[in-house]
Amino acid sequence: MDMNSIIIAAVVIAAVGIIVGVGLGLFGAKFKVEVDEKEAAVREELPGNNCGGCGYPGCDGLAKAIAEGKAPVNACPVGGAPVGEKIAAIMGVEAGSSEKKVAFVKCKGTCDKTKVQYEYHGIEDCAKASVVPGGGAKACSYGCTGFGTCVKACKFDAIHVVDGVAVVDKEKCVACGACVAACPKHLIDLVPYKAKHLVQCSSHDRGPAVKAACQVGCIGCTLCTKQCKFDAIHMDNNVAVIDYEKCVNCGACAAKCPVKVIQ
Repeated sequence: MDMNSIIIAAVVIAAVGIIVGVGLGLFGAKFKVEVDEKEAAVREELPGNNCGGCGYPGCDGLAKAIAEGKAPVNACPVGGAPVGEKIAAIMGVEAGSSEKKVAFVKCKGTCDKTKVQYEYHGIEDCAKASVVPGGGAKACSYGCTGFGTCVKACKFDAIHVVDGVAVVDKEKCVACGACVAACPKHLIDLVPYKAKHLVQCSSHDRGPAVKAACQVGCIGCTLCTKQCKFDAIHMDNNVAVIDYEKCVNCGACAAKCPVKVIQ
């Protein structure tokens, strides 16, 4: 190959490179995706757990919603108030008050307190066990099956099965709601962190049936409702339910409960 051929090949390659570079530049400018600076700044402050507890598809989705004014600046349950304040500064608004919440399991039927109707041999998964006769081996069909589907759903090591019932570690819980969604019996609620009195039962059976299945189930006696001076506790389908907006944590309901199902 002579020198002229080498020079021509080099020139052609260089020309093609220049043309491709210019083309990419033009296409990049034409199809460039505009990035909202506030959205990027908000996303930088979010913790990146992508737990979905805010109700949006991950931190990217929440950042976009906040930047567009569709979500409050304190919507991240993991980041809490500190992150909310930083995002508020970015958005130029007040952070507002955000009451910390934690998950709570509405069941007290541990292995020594609830009766067993049969020996379960199957997949150790709450969703699978809840569809077998009786909703599981325990005599109370409303109670925790204890197979830990909620434990597997939690990314923060905040819930564990203790003696057959799921128990939440309030200090680790970030109220992401993953365990709430995972429980097939809907036994888990998000409650105020400061709540000191909570009803540990979800049974809708009448008193005699409850007592036959569990020693510590709500028997629907209504004594707790009669003790409350703040109209903060009522019966709902045979089980006591506390209105945390009205509850002042006086403890009168817990003191009067004959089965001590109000912790």
